[in-house]
Amino acid sequence: MFGSFKVGIMGAGKIAGIMADTIKSMKGVSCYAVGSRSIEKAEKFASEHGVKKAYGSYAELVSDPKIDLIYVATPHSEHFENVKLALSAGKNVICEKAFMLNEKQAREVFELAEQKNVLLTEAMWTRYAPMRAKLAEVLASNVIGEATMLTANLGYNVAGKDRIAKPELGGGALLDLGVYVLNFASMTFGDDVTDIMSICTFNELGMDMQDSITLRYRDGRMAVLSATALSYSDRNAVIYGTKGYIVVENINNIEGIAVYDSEHKRIAYYKAPRQISGYEYEILACMKAIDEKWLECPDMPHSETLKMLNMMDFIRKNNNIKFPGDDPEISGYESSSAHVEEAYVAEEAVVTTEDVSSGETDNDTEDGSAIG
Repeated sequence: MFGSFKVGIMGAGKIAGIMADTIKSMKGVSCYAVGSRSIEKAEKFASEHGVKKAYGSYAELVSDPKIDLIYVATPHSEHFENVKLALSAGKNVICEKAFMLNEKQAREVFELAEQKNVLLTEAMWTRYAPMRAKLAEVLASNVIGEATMLTANLGYNVAGKDRIAKPELGGGALLDLGVYVLNFASMTFGDDVTDIMSICTFNELGMDMQDSITLRYRDGRMAVLSATALSYSDRNAVIYGTKGYIVVENINNIEGIAVYDSEHKRIAYYKAPRQISGYEYEILACMKAIDEKWLECPDMPHSETLKMLNMMDFIRKNNNIKFPGDDPEISGYESSSAHVEEAYVAEEAVVTTEDVSSGETDNDTEDGSAIG
């Protein structure tokens, strides 16, 4: 399996190009095919990134019997239908975040994947990165004592991008940026959340541009999170403990972990290992899962994807953030206490990275022109 593993990319945008170039630098795997909504775009992408096969439709892509894994890199609004198409063809799938628009969609595609006996996982790259394990190791060492609180933020000036501004593209800061701070809190403090409080600011179309989210855990710990599409932030997190604190540099792609004692003296620093782009880890995880015949990746199990979407559904409901076709009874957080053609205006335009090593986000159409 590892000597001939073939990936097919659905979508020909900038993030797809980063993935194709990443795979090109990996061993035992090749970016074998790309599918776009036009053969011209697919062929251009294939030529630029050294991809063997180019298909002018997604249906043709998923029908290729040689492909072992489909990487879905299309807009949020299209993930549901695109993933179903690939699963129905019997393909293993890794889909970009935000995985779906809501928990209900995620449950449906996970059920379909189980019926088809294939892998389906979310490409939340921070879950697969080695620095996640390093942070867990540092916390477990008790160097800062008992961790009681954390803060995390992520912000970029991207409010003018269609994928952020428009409801029909699954817009807003929450699904695009807030998903990262929620995942960071989950990876650090777990999921036993009893209360969520949130407030947002909005654009003229009702999409959230800034989100402030506070989580309270059953054991009394708290996570204070912020995401903004209006301005740039330092992207850092701080984990507060009884004997010191930890500063995590860039939660979007951890660059370093600094440990401070109670006197605010830095006592340890852990630098991230060299990487191709950071996307390689999720592909390696998929290769292992498929080789072991697992239907989910341990780094990002279905339960975690569902939990994150459940929380975002609750936040959207509480702040009246609506997408076309939303279920009026959209899921609420479980605790103790229309598709439109316009979605293709920015075809296959998703969160991308100008500088993947730092997690700098930008967004292009698949022909490279800027949106918005």
